Amino acid sequence: MNNRLKVLRAERNWSQADLANALGVSRQTVNALETGRYDPSLPLAFKIAHVFGHPIESIFSE
Repeated sequence: MNNRLKVLRAERNWSQADLANALGVSRQTVNALETGRYDPSLPLAFKIAHVFGHPIESIFSE
């Protein structure tokens, strides 16, 4: 699954740790999401969409 997490995070000048804190996950989880080594659970995907204020479909794609 592809995602725009790194771009969205960079637009806000957030570190991986900043995003991890906002999501309640570890920095390693954010890194794994950004590099495509981990696909988020549905609840985490909704939380990511809420944090960035975007629909899930605009952040994640197949």
